[in-house]
Amino acid sequence: MTMHQYDFIIVGGGSAGCALAARLSADPANRVLVLEAGRPDYPWDVFIHMPAALTFPIGSRFYDWQYESEPEPHMNGRRIYHARGKVLGGSSSINGMIFQRGNPLDYERWGADPGMKTWDYAHCLPYFKRMENCLADEDDTFRGHDGPLTMERGPATNPLFGAFFDAVQQAGHPLTDDVNGYRQEGFAPFDRNLHRGRRLSAARAYLHPVLDRPNLEVRTRALVTRVLFDSKDGTNGKDGSKRAVGVEYTPRRGTPQRVSGGRIILCGGAINSPQLLQLSGVGNADELSKLGITPVHHLPGVGENLQDHLEVYVQHACRQPVSVQPQLKMWRRPFIGAQWLFLRSGPGATNHFEGGGFVRSNEDVDYPNLMFHFLPIAVRYDGSAPAGGHGYQVHIGPMYSDSRGSVKIKSRDPRERPALRFNYLSTEQDRREWVEAIRVTREILRQPALAPFSDGEISPGPEVETDEQVLDWVRRDGETALHPSCTCRMGTDEMSVVDPTTMQVHGLEGLHVVDASAMPYVTNGNIYAPVMMLAEKAADLILGNTPLDPDHREFYRHRKAESD
Repeated sequence: MTMHQYDFIIVGGGSAGCALAARLSADPANRVLVLEAGRPDYPWDVFIHMPAALTFPIGSRFYDWQYESEPEPHMNGRRIYHARGKVLGGSSSINGMIFQRGNPLDYERWGADPGMKTWDYAHCLPYFKRMENCLADEDDTFRGHDGPLTMERGPATNPLFGAFFDAVQQAGHPLTDDVNGYRQEGFAPFDRNLHRGRRLSAARAYLHPVLDRPNLEVRTRALVTRVLFDSKDGTNGKDGSKRAVGVEYTPRRGTPQRVSGGRIILCGGAINSPQLLQLSGVGNADELSKLGITPVHHLPGVGENLQDHLEVYVQHACRQPVSVQPQLKMWRRPFIGAQWLFLRSGPGATNHFEGGGFVRSNEDVDYPNLMFHFLPIAVRYDGSAPAGGHGYQVHIGPMYSDSRGSVKIKSRDPRERPALRFNYLSTEQDRREWVEAIRVTREILRQPALAPFSDGEISPGPEVETDEQVLDWVRRDGETALHPSCTCRMGTDEMSVVDPTTMQVHGLEGLHVVDASAMPYVTNGNIYAPVMMLAEKAADLILGNTPLDPDHREFYRHRKAESD
């Protein structure tokens, strides 16, 4: 097997991998290789690039790794389906295109942990701004306007959006100018990663504009099966300080290949990065030995601390014919497709998640712990419409659950899916906040502004009233919001995996992890934007560049506002 030398080998051409490839290859002296196990994001692939087609790739073996959890003990033993992008751009090529930074206090929480002070909001904000091209609020200094991630604000012109925004105010919740700006708490149209009617994945924003660089190479359908190590003293002994020197991967056709590199950067996400570390002998040494894997480095935090957001849909039938339900009819699809293809407009040019908001479910929390996505149709991610007609719905779920799970390999076979255990609803806080979430949601949907439209609640339905009935419904109907994270978390304690100052795996040289797995806590929103910010900052840390100066500015704090 031929050995090839690169300065950086990026394992995973998903969200973080695309951003890193662009930043690291900007210096012509750096030779960069990206290895992506999924397919190319062909420019003619309508299922990827048409925003409204997002229900098609999710669940398709051509675009989606189709993960499932182990039977969840607090969810009636259900296996929860987890879609993950199996294509260049990763999950940014199949997700809902919602751009949410999270609350500034999320990053204050990150920065409060030992050794994490450079990950507080002031240090993260400049990287959010560097990557953004926010077309709305062009004079807003909280937002960036020159970055590669162009985002358009949802128009939210459907009358159901107007009624919903009126209803939240009637229920006592504020509107806000921008959930990514000074004040997250409240409701507003959402920023979305689409531009001129097309999905703007990380691959389109970062990777494709620089693919002609001679020092950048991208290989798709290349499944990395192992990280290769050598020891500092050359003996690879127990006491030797080991260094990652390359990877082994299997192409779509042909024999396994090895490539060597000065730095190996894992960007496979919260499932695949810990899986690859464990397959390579990095993790809990006792557990790996039982699988017949020779431990390279004992690091018990690998695969632990798994976090995610669980959500449900509270759905109402709509008595007025104003929802977007007719667009699901088969006979309309050719016309919608043609309008999108030739004009980049019409129902195909939106993700339909055009607005929502954030609220606190109780007075004990310092910042919003509930996220709402409003949709002017009653539908599931797979495109099925249980209402059978016009409807609307709210996607709702608690945002900083204290449930914790794990990702653990089951064998030495890299093609065998690891065991995913999320432990949804396993804590008292989690269950309490779920009951509060449904109460707050129903209070909004029962307001006078929505009365002319509502033809009754169809999910969960009026028969679900008591706290235990609500929890039983969540156990039956709850779905992942597709935000797995934190399985190789940054930190300095014995259960952390990544050094927050270098993104290097503790105890190993030349091996970095840059993706959602490195987050110490999941943020209170969709996680695409935080992952991209993390990748932007990690590029400077890995290159040894001087980090951007922190941007110390005031942001909305509920506690401070109460005392004013």
